[in-house]
Amino acid sequence: EVQLVQSGGGSVQAGGSLRLSCTVSGFTFDDLDMGWYRQAPGNKCELVTSITTDGRINYADSVKGRFTISQDNAKNTIYLQMNALKPEDTAVYYCSADLFPPLCIPRSYWGQGTQVTVSS
Repeated sequence: EVQLVQSGGGSVQAGGSLRLSCTVSGFTFDDLDMGWYRQAPGNKCELVTSITTDGRINYADSVKGRFTISQDNAKNTIYLQMNALKPEDTAVYYCSADLFPPLCIPRSYWGQGTQVTVSS
């Protein structure tokens, strides 16, 4: 079965760092574009970053220079390194292998979500 299992997250002070991990199984990892979404209460589901099957990377303007997405094919895992965290980064973060439509709801090819809370 298709599974995307997330780990990481938690609570940090502004300026701190966290790393999120997403280990996938049940599909060919390198055949799908992957990325990270986030959603805070009352906000839209936002694409934070993505990495394509050929290694091209995109970041939302709000996280450029602070967040880094990476992929380890041997471990079937993608990561989101989050540095210089700000309170506005507080959200539930989702790993995704099905980037469109941008709906942060339970669905196939999405992780379970993990809470990131940044205090000021």
